[in-house]
Parts: sequence; structure tokens; C-alpha cells
Amino acid sequence: MKAELIEKLETFGYPVFLQGSLDTAEDYPDSFFTFWNFETPEAAFYDNDANRAVWGFWVYFYSTDPKLVEEKTEAARQLLKSNRWIPQGKPHDISVDVSTHTGSFFEVYGVENYT
Repeated sequence: MKAELIEKLETFGYPVFLQGSLDTAEDYPDSFFTFWNFETPEAAFYDNDANRAVWGFWVYFYSTDPKLVEEKTEAARQLLKSNRWIPQGKPHDISVDVSTHTGSFFEVYGVENYT
């Protein structure tokens, strides 16, 4: 699911990183996505055998352009929604550790069915 998420986000033409993996000593790209997998529970049924996993991600977009933050975060949410991902509400603002950027994020779930 991580690879699928990255692939979808890369279609916007911005770098995609694991949240927290950028070196704060280096300049951030002008605009970029990050993500964090915060949970991945499995679902079990009557035979007590898991048949799927539900991947929960936080998807972030940061930019030096506040307008891009609003536009690209919502566009990413819509793209994932149209590809069977399940967003949990609209994007909202987040604090950023550098003064040059603003950011927004949303929560999304992807279902991995076992075969």
C-alpha cells in the first residue's frame, strides 16, 4: 500500500518522502508531499483468519506557496478517493518547523485484501 500511495502522490510532480525523513539541516524543497503510516490493523472473520489489512496514513503537503498547500492537498485527497482510498474528512492546517513553508494534511485509509 505504501508503494501505491507514493505512486499516486508522485503524479503531481512533487517529491514524496516518509514524514520525518528530511534532514532539517538541509533546505526543504519548495513543495513536497510526506506521509506517515500510523496504523495497519488486520480484520478477522468467523474462522479467526485475517483476510485483509486496513492501512491508515496521514498525507501531508508542504510548500512555500500557501495557495498550493490548499489546492494540492485537496487534489491529492480527491485523487486517492477516486482510486478506492477512503479519506476521513477534509485537509486541515498543520504547524511547520521552518518559517518558509506552510502545510496541510488529511487522513486516508487503503484496504489490502488478502488472496
